[in-house]
Amino acid sequence: MKYYPAFINLKNKKVVVVGGGRVAERKALSLIKAGADVSVISPTVTARIAKLKASGNLTHIKRKYKKGDLKGAFIVIAGTSSEETNKTISQDAALLTNVIDVPSEGNFIVPSLIRRGPLTIAISTEGASPAISKAIRREMEKLYNAEFARYLRFVESIRKRAIKEISSDKKRGKFLKYIASDKIIRTLRKKGFKEVSERISEALENIG
Repeated sequence: MKYYPAFINLKNKKVVVVGGGRVAERKALSLIKAGADVSVISPTVTARIAKLKASGNLTHIKRKYKKGDLKGAFIVIAGTSSEETNKTISQDAALLTNVIDVPSEGNFIVPSLIRRGPLTIAISTEGASPAISKAIRREMEKLYNAEFARYLRFVESIRKRAIKEISSDKKRGKFLKYIASDKIIRTLRKKGFKEVSERISEALENIG
């Protein structure tokens, strides 16, 4: 199966997770972080899911799945211990469905992710080898460490300043390319955020 990669805005979108185990817990957590309105359907749930319910971060429907539970759901996660139930959920879902144990039963998969502040890197082998996806993720995590999160937040503010303060289109374009250049990225990796931020601040002052 070939997949179309996309980043989806889930803020206030209804998401239904069917299943209450560890994997369902991880899915629910990531969906909550994305701003989704999450409902978990399962007779039993993990202690973490129970805490999320108690704190008002999700809704827990304490029973087995039944037809009609997916009404209005933008995304459905099928994560029960029953293959037959998961298949039924996939068939009932109107939009996006992820079947945890048998991805081919659904119409989307969740890639291996690296998050560094505003930076998100998604890695997928389209189901060929989840283990290789994880191995690549571990390698990429070393290349894009916590310094990148700091740098991206800094770049967001410095870019706004550049647009406001540099009147020349040519000079502004040159500066914006500079802050995203290979040279700056290499310096960030070797010498860290402080060195890079000082260089860029100085460059902006000199242009201004």
